[in-house]
Amino acid sequence: MRLAVVADTHLPRGARALPEACLERLRAADLILHAGDIVAASVLDGLRALGPPVVAVHGNMDEPELKAALPKEAVVEAGEARIGLVHIPGPLAGREARLAARFPGCDAVVYGHTHVPHVERLDGVWILNPGSPTERRSAPAHSMLELAVDGRKLVPKLVRLDP
Repeated sequence: MRLAVVADTHLPRGARALPEACLERLRAADLILHAGDIVAASVLDGLRALGPPVVAVHGNMDEPELKAALPKEAVVEAGEARIGLVHIPGPLAGREARLAARFPGCDAVVYGHTHVPHVERLDGVWILNPGSPTERRSAPAHSMLELAVDGRKLVPKLVRLDP
């Protein structure tokens, strides 16, 4: 099973759009995860129209309609793996351990908000941030994650979207 993971798309905003390399991976996935700050319900509708099912949580910048429709956090079952999904991870100090504790029994926790990619394993739990495909801020590049799932085994791959 292949998951495409994004966060902090912050759309619509002017002429900005998801990069074609991101859209290709989203369309090819078995499941799309979005860790918040979609911003507009129309963008979530567009993601759903790509084909694969979409599981998303709301972020701090999402319009009221999205905040009402989406949970603050979720646990997703993909194959035999369990993945926690949240937007705001809290302070940097102790973040990884705090996220793992927040989602007991999960094989990975995906968060957003920082726009900075993060792929780390802590005591058997993957702590993952896909960065942002549209607004890199202090990150070195626009990015997203692909997550291969085989039973409970997860293999994350950070994908740089800049040429």
